[in-house]
Amino acid sequence: MSHRLRTSLSTVAAVVVIVSLSAVPAVAQSDAPRTAWGQPDLQGVWDFRSITPLQRPERLENQEFLTEEEAAELEQAAVARDAAAWDREARRTEAGGNVGAYNNFWMDRGQKAVGTRRTSLIVDPPNGRMPEQTTAAQQRAGVRRDYRREHPADGPEDFSNGVRCILGFNAGPPFTPSAYNNNMQLFQTPDHVVVVTEMVHTARIIPLDGSPHLPSNVQQWSGDSRGHWEGETLVVETTNHTDKTRWRGSTPDMRLVERFTRVDAETLLYEFTVTDPKTWTAPWTAAVPLLLNPEPMFEYACHEGNYSMGVMLAGTREEEKAAAEQP
Repeated sequence: MSHRLRTSLSTVAAVVVIVSLSAVPAVAQSDAPRTAWGQPDLQGVWDFRSITPLQRPERLENQEFLTEEEAAELEQAAVARDAAAWDREARRTEAGGNVGAYNNFWMDRGQKAVGTRRTSLIVDPPNGRMPEQTTAAQQRAGVRRDYRREHPADGPEDFSNGVRCILGFNAGPPFTPSAYNNNMQLFQTPDHVVVVTEMVHTARIIPLDGSPHLPSNVQQWSGDSRGHWEGETLVVETTNHTDKTRWRGSTPDMRLVERFTRVDAETLLYEFTVTDPKTWTAPWTAAVPLLLNPEPMFEYACHEGNYSMGVMLAGTREEEKAAAEQP
């Protein structure tokens, strides 16, 4: 859900910076702002909306980049998609029927591809797609699907973390573009960084003092993050994940390395590498150029007070009651 209507899409869209995963031009880095204590200044509200998919569509096979014409067509299709959604007439739902999802007012999917015109945010493997999942990961996914089919709402724990207002589905870590709330805010001190995602206002406080990770038996919703500087790039390593999160099917053993590089006054290059041998047969890396958002980031209240949880559970109890009364 977006908590503001941007006055002009061109304000954000006008900034298109071509970046590569391997290196950020030194001249661009020298132009980036710095903090009072001399570090690259990464602070601000950063917009990671993009219509570029995480994985390369299979129909594009080995095509790494779109042509200018293909990118323009893709962006025009996104504009037409949103225009059609706004023009659609509101319709009354029938009592007891499916009320559907949010209307288009709340959607904020973006209308621009990344400036590089890559066909995917994944830059490694070269095919732009996640590596194959391990047999164990596929089996885990099957068990979860079967359980949820039989137990859709026995209790609150059967709902996703997003529905429970614990973690946003695009908040990660790592964070990736989604239907709405594609913003994060970064704060800095000389010895700490704080990353706050708009979705469910998740905050990670990241020490930069070289302190070790928490003991391996201490697991957290967003993992345990530690950061350090490599030249102009902030590198954040996150471990100690919990099996209650299972980001894209991952395990608590997932190791996440994020890299934040200020390219210029308006652009922050965000890269992340995921390593989890129990889930994927090889590590994989994605790169997302973030654009500075001049607007403030407002609170995401989810369903206030979690009142919806009782309603959802009660609805399932009614369905169970009706099924039990069937002859």
